[in-house]
Amino acid sequence: MTTPPGTGALAGIRVLDLSRILGGPYCGQVLGDHGADVLKIEPPQGDDTRTWGPPFRDGVASYYHGLNRNKRVQHLDLGSEEGRATLMALLPEADVLIENFKTGTMERWGIGYEQLSQRFPRLVWCRVSGFGADGPLGALPGYDAAVQAMTGIMSINGEADGGPLRVGLPVVDMVTGLNATIGVLLALQERTRSGRGQFIEAALYDSGLSLLHPHAANWFMDGATPKRTGNAHPNIYPYDALATGTDPVFVAVGNDRQFASFCRCIGEPALAEDPMYRDARSRSVNRETLKPRLEALLAKFDGRALVETLMAAGVPAAPVLPVDAALAHPHTAHRGMVVELEGGYRGIASPVKLSRTPASYRHAPLTPGSKFD
Repeated sequence: MTTPPGTGALAGIRVLDLSRILGGPYCGQVLGDHGADVLKIEPPQGDDTRTWGPPFRDGVASYYHGLNRNKRVQHLDLGSEEGRATLMALLPEADVLIENFKTGTMERWGIGYEQLSQRFPRLVWCRVSGFGADGPLGALPGYDAAVQAMTGIMSINGEADGGPLRVGLPVVDMVTGLNATIGVLLALQERTRSGRGQFIEAALYDSGLSLLHPHAANWFMDGATPKRTGNAHPNIYPYDALATGTDPVFVAVGNDRQFASFCRCIGEPALAEDPMYRDARSRSVNRETLKPRLEALLAKFDGRALVETLMAAGVPAAPVLPVDAALAHPHTAHRGMVVELEGGYRGIASPVKLSRTPASYRHAPLTPGSKFD
């Protein structure tokens, strides 16, 4: 599936993506999906994630393919005078520069933000970093799982009677990439008024802390250390995976009306009138008795059929699907959430749907390029 160039919301915006690994490249891909002309500058050996496999295609890992479409790639050694000269020749045409070098590296090469901002005052410079440039952890390298550990995310993830657990995807890196994208878009919008670019920093540490809702909000209010609750929500119930006679289902009851509908669907309408469970506060406080009562009632149901019944009644519910089933689901196809390009590339499409300027998919990963269009 391809769409013509020049139709995206960011058509005409030119981006130099000097970043590697995940957060920065993800930002570059989002901008590229929405029409920006993105040149990815990689070191001679390529982005490290080219080796992060298996699986591989033609020696390049799937990990790299998942973050680097809608870019054209060239290799430059920015530690050399020749490489820096090539970069400097591209900068007058660039609107945005994305980088995630270790703090001080680009400055040592003479191409840091302070050194170049006067020469290129309209340039929006976005740095993705681990912890920022200063402070107690300033300039230290950041890695997704380590930041999950440091920011409390692991402490509240996992079964209640188990140990801290890493979220099973690089959530901090990806949210940092999204925060970087938001920062770029804010700076470009402000530039339309001032005519000037600015420096943006999206740090993994900050992004990790930003993900702590509602646990941080709970702690700010009552001072109690948040605990792991498994699949259950810490504030509302039943918002949990529940066993049935077949497959488990996830039920996401958010209010009293939905709980009453849920109880009718499972043949126990009186449960919604029980003083222990008739309002959200009571259900949350008494969840330890409510869950076994619900699962005893659900034991006679087929999980998949129950989900259909609940959804038809306005009760949010879902089967617990593996990744392959989720990607092959008919609604995934209906939403256009899988991209296919010539050469066998398949990937997750942009989740942001614009009516007049939709995302477009123009370049498969590894497309070469040496200048802006």
